[in-house]
Amino acid sequence: QVHMVESGGGLVQPGGSLRLSCVASGTIFSIGDMGWYRQAPGKEREPVAQFNGVGSAYYRDSVKGRFIISRDNAGNAVYLQMNSLKLEDTAMYYCYAMINSGKGTYTNYWGQGSQVTVSS
Repeated sequence: QVHMVESGGGLVQPGGSLRLSCVASGTIFSIGDMGWYRQAPGKEREPVAQFNGVGSAYYRDSVKGRFIISRDNAGNAVYLQMNSLKLEDTAMYYCYAMINSGKGTYTNYWGQGSQVTVSS
């Protein structure tokens, strides 16, 4: 059994900052891709930032230079530092991870979601 628990998020004015955290726990042998998606009302879920299986970071163009993704040394936690937030960053943010629980295959797990609202 694997659990992904998120924290952070909230209400912030344009130009402000927020930090999201996500911790994976349970039976974890290895983690591949790990990162963040977001979904705004009426829109499809879209990737925001992620680490691939070898630790390279990728960002969607609209957040480059403003958001920073990081992981803890154990690799079971992922963070998203969001700076210079814009109105269009308002969305529910979801962490995810591809996790091998010892069965030889990777399964995608999602966090519960964290609401980020940017408003003046």
